[in-house]
Amino acid sequence: MAENGAFEKRSPKSSDRPSARREGIPCWVDAQLSDVEAGRRFYGELFGWTFREEEEGETEESPYRAAGASVRACLGGEPVAALVRKTDGRMPTVWSVYFHTPDAAALAARIRAGGGQVVTPPRPVGDLGTAALAADPDGAVFGLWQPGRRTGFGRRHEPGTFAWAELYTRDTEAANAFYGDLFHDALFGPDASPDFGRARVSDVFPAEMPPHFLVHFLVEDLDAALTAVARLGGRVRVPPFGTSYGRVAVVSDGQGASFALLRR
Repeated sequence: MAENGAFEKRSPKSSDRPSARREGIPCWVDAQLSDVEAGRRFYGELFGWTFREEEEGETEESPYRAAGASVRACLGGEPVAALVRKTDGRMPTVWSVYFHTPDAAALAARIRAGGGQVVTPPRPVGDLGTAALAADPDGAVFGLWQPGRRTGFGRRHEPGTFAWAELYTRDTEAANAFYGDLFHDALFGPDASPDFGRARVSDVFPAEMPPHFLVHFLVEDLDAALTAVARLGGRVRVPPFGTSYGRVAVVSDGQGASFALLRR
């Protein structure tokens, strides 16, 4: 572990495809929203994303989470995220991160054995792949994605795309043990590039904040991005602060989905 709580990492190539990565590499993110059209306006202007409806036969389920209709966000024609319409108003408005796995069922079994919980068991999403939701022993929820026709990010580590996921937890030592065992090769193997780290909830958020993964998107100009968030109806939740992987601010969109902006 790095001193700041991030897993030690080496810089990955932005062209890496999830199918070529080890189990445990973040391969996709999506946002659960009540108003997908409002999400398109917000993120389209903030990050320069374009959107397209899912193909025929794909609209009943998200390709990365089996819940509601979705649109795929693209940058330069390559997929970078999805916006998913909530089917139940009681569902959280949240960004979620998905980890690559070649075998979702086997990984789900290891999650249970390690003290975690499988929230939604692995199930196929057509020929696109297999999705599942899980929670670690501290309650932080994350997704699993076993690729079929869909592999995941087309672009990452570029402005307007996924760059990092930070786990905010109450028990960092337990998190080290759980994820270190679950994703050992991705975190500590040769050429490891985990794209995620961990910190105590109280380092950034109020102590009562539930443990969670915070999705980070790369930006070229953090101040300009924060100005845009406010102009588009979002909020700055945590002003910019320094980390070993860059300068970060926590924001939310107009519907309350929180994410981070990262300037390296």
